[in-house]
Amino acid sequence: MELAHTLKALRKKHGWTQQQLAERAGIKRSLVGAYEEGRAEPKLETLLAFSRIFQMSLDALVGGAPPSAAAEVDAERLAGRKLRVLAVPIDPETNRERISLVPVKAAAGYLGGYGDIDFVEALPQFSLPIPELSSEETRRVFQIQGDSMLPFLPGSYVISSYVQDWHSIKTGELYVFLTQDQGVVFKRASNHIRSSGEIELISDNPIYAPYRVHVEDLLEVWKVEGSIQWDLSPKLRGDDAVLTRLDALQQEVRALRTALNQNVA
Repeated sequence: MELAHTLKALRKKHGWTQQQLAERAGIKRSLVGAYEEGRAEPKLETLLAFSRIFQMSLDALVGGAPPSAAAEVDAERLAGRKLRVLAVPIDPETNRERISLVPVKAAAGYLGGYGDIDFVEALPQFSLPIPELSSEETRRVFQIQGDSMLPFLPGSYVISSYVQDWHSIKTGELYVFLTQDQGVVFKRASNHIRSSGEIELISDNPIYAPYRVHVEDLLEVWKVEGSIQWDLSPKLRGDDAVLTRLDALQQEVRALRTALNQNVA
C-alpha cells in the first residue's frame, strides 16, 4: 500500500485532481483512483510516467519516503537526481554507449519518448572519435531550429553531455533543456535553483525575451560542448543577422509613428 499512499500524497501536494494527474500520465481517471486505493498496480510504463511527473526515482515512488526525509527528497528533486531511467543505446559489439541524434523532425516526439528505449534506439546513432570528448560521458546531439540562438544557425547540430545534478548548471553557459511545456529548447542558462527552484532560459538573439522554468517542468538537461553547422554564408552570421533584425524593427517603428502622426493630422 506504500505506492497508493505515496501517489495520493504527491497528487494532493501538487493540488491536482485525479483527472488532472490521469491526463498528465496519459491514463484513465479511474485507474488513478484504483492505484490510490490499492485496488490495482501500475504497469512499468505508468510507473515511469509517474516518476517523470513527480520527478522521483522509481525506488522512492514505489517504496515511499518517510516524512522526516521530505527535505532530503525535495533537495534531490531540485538537483534533478530523483528522476529517471535514462534510455541510452549500447553498441552490442563494444558494449559502449553510442550517441543518439535528435533531428528537428524527431524533436516533437522526443518529449513523449525520451524515456522509451525503443524510441531512443530508433534515433540515428553514431560515435565521435574526438579526443576532446571523454568516452565516459553520456552524450546526445540535437538539431536546432529557429534564430533565437544566433550565431548558431537553424539546422545546426549541438553536441551535448548529460547533466545529472542540476545544481551544477552554470549561469551563462549553453544547454539543451527538455521541458514539459516547450519540449526541446536550446538556450543559455541562469541558475536560480537554490533561491526559487527555477532556471532562467536566455536567448542570445535579443529580440527574444528570457523566461523561467521551474524544476517541476524540467525533464532533462544536456550541456552543450560543441556544434556542427553547414551554412557558413557571411550574410547569415550571427552579428549581421541580429543587426538586420534590429534595423528592420526600427524601420517598422518609424513607419508606425509616421502613420499615427498622419492619422492625428
